Amino acid sequence: MVERTTFSDLLARRLSRRKLMADGGRLLTAASASTFGCSVRSAPDSPSFKRIEASSADRVVVPEGYTVDVVLRWGDPIFEGAAALDAERVPDGATLQPGASAAQGRQFGFNCDGMGLFAMSGGRALVCVNHEFPSPDLMFPGWSEARQTRSRADFVRRHAECVPVMQAAVGLSVVELGHVGAWRPEFGSRFNRRITAHTAMEFSGPARGHRLLAAPPGEPPVMGTLGNCAAGTTPWGTYVTAEENVGDYFGNMGAAAISAELGLAYERFGPRIRESNYRWEFADSRFDVAVRPSECLKYGWIVELDPFDASQPIKKRTALGRFKHEGATTVLAGDGRAVVYMGDDEAGAHFYKFVSARRFEPDSPDRNRDLLDEGTLYVARLAADGSGEWLPLVWGQHPELGAAQGFGSQADVVIRCREAAERLGATGLDRPEDVAVNPLTQRVYLACTQNNGADEAKDLDALAANPRTPNPHGHILEFIESNDDAAATSFRWEVFVLAGDPAADRLHAAPLTRPEGPLAAGETYFAGFDDAVELSAFANPDNLGFDGFGNLWIVTDGTQPGGVNNGCFVCPTQGPNRGAVRQFMSGPVGAEVCGCTISEDGHTLFLTLQHPGSGGSVEAPRSHWPDGGTAVARPSLVAIEPGAAGARVGV
Repeated sequence: MVERTTFSDLLARRLSRRKLMADGGRLLTAASASTFGCSVRSAPDSPSFKRIEASSADRVVVPEGYTVDVVLRWGDPIFEGAAALDAERVPDGATLQPGASAAQGRQFGFNCDGMGLFAMSGGRALVCVNHEFPSPDLMFPGWSEARQTRSRADFVRRHAECVPVMQAAVGLSVVELGHVGAWRPEFGSRFNRRITAHTAMEFSGPARGHRLLAAPPGEPPVMGTLGNCAAGTTPWGTYVTAEENVGDYFGNMGAAAISAELGLAYERFGPRIRESNYRWEFADSRFDVAVRPSECLKYGWIVELDPFDASQPIKKRTALGRFKHEGATTVLAGDGRAVVYMGDDEAGAHFYKFVSARRFEPDSPDRNRDLLDEGTLYVARLAADGSGEWLPLVWGQHPELGAAQGFGSQADVVIRCREAAERLGATGLDRPEDVAVNPLTQRVYLACTQNNGADEAKDLDALAANPRTPNPHGHILEFIESNDDAAATSFRWEVFVLAGDPAADRLHAAPLTRPEGPLAAGETYFAGFDDAVELSAFANPDNLGFDGFGNLWIVTDGTQPGGVNNGCFVCPTQGPNRGAVRQFMSGPVGAEVCGCTISEDGHTLFLTLQHPGSGGSVEAPRSHWPDGGTAVARPSLVAIEPGAAGARVGV
């Protein structure tokens, strides 16, 4: 029997939530569970930490009274007896030597992004961490020069080990953590495993068995997972990881024989016409579209696994659609059905949710295993007056999703999900990414990272939802589902934050309403909070999360005001300080800040630092974090804790 905190208790608390509420939604007890599992309490006016100043230092900066601990770094072993990467030998070619890929398969992977945390007994936890993509410039000496001379294909041919190393470095890591003074990996845990570009998986849902997803004889239905960006956990204790920029891994489509059917499937989301980003096709024909024309269609899905049971098959849940999935935030509707919110990370793409047909059954775990295979996939249409509706992407229900348009089944709808959404008139947004749900109010928050295109052709509805053109700093939208029910088919919405530098640019105090034209790129809005001196500037919101007090946690990925490093920010969503964004953490040089997960007791904030040193190379590094000295920079999982035992992060 696995020792883990059951999700049945969390479910019971959530389902009884309405019985615990009074006076406009203030909770009368601390017994409910938030998005990250820590106790829900009445929200304070504002987090109490002293905000930090923006930083350009090559280190992690947090407020006084907090500690930062590096838990896992790229190349750290996660199994007993596994070798560790010597980060100081990477410039000498350690990652290109025979055996490097086998070693990487037993080590923490590269470019850690989204994560999920599962509480266990004895103060332990099981963590799942995505490894979104390789960064060859930061992994292999010589790659940067090959990139500049357009000879990366030759580099791959000369260095047989580099592609297997990259394939072993992506996917995800599952690692048990113990806490004795600090969080540390338990190398002997039976739960530890690596999932890579070669791990056997299955399809489930409406596209299972579709001819475009067929595997060659002798192969599993699908091998591996790629482009794993943000993620989520489910009330039934599984991990869901989102496949995003999967087309970057496949090349040579220009030389492929593409059928009319496959051409439709690839029209809005397909492989590279010429060489792929990582040149895998020159070492592994699976990624050569001329050899395997439909292979890329096997990626771009939501993938679900049981982190505690490796005997259970890993499944790609096709009912949730194929697009550039940023994350999958799962909550329960009022009647117990599962609802999964998802963003599609591309300029002009859409906001989706999936509502399961069946209810979650806490006392029948086996009945929940395939809960995400049957239900309704919706896409959002936002109106300029602040109203909105969820449009069902269901085959045959609408003339635009029928045989006349080439949709022969629901499988075609989910494979051509972007096209289906466009046909129904879904609202295009400025790179809709991660989603978080407030545990106190059930309001839904969506990060729209940016859109630097000058799209003057937006209609008024799309312009209201994306009020700046161009939008270099991004924004956050707030959704209120009808009757606070996640399964509702209508909602209200508003712009919660227009990111940027409120001290340097125009700060709006009044709520943004239906515009007559686009706002200037420098105009900002922080939910009506109008004291620019008290606000922290930020841009490019990416991952989102909530603590138990209803404070929104925001991490960033992209150019920040003043050219400083990316960071982590906190923002009350209720009360007089609603919208008062304050910086809690700054990352090292070149790093994207990801993850943003709070432990069940509220004591630890886990963050992942992706591609520190980005923009540099092995030969010309911009960062040596976290090891310092001459070591190459390493993507890492970090834990941030307050100094006082029993204290809560940010409070």
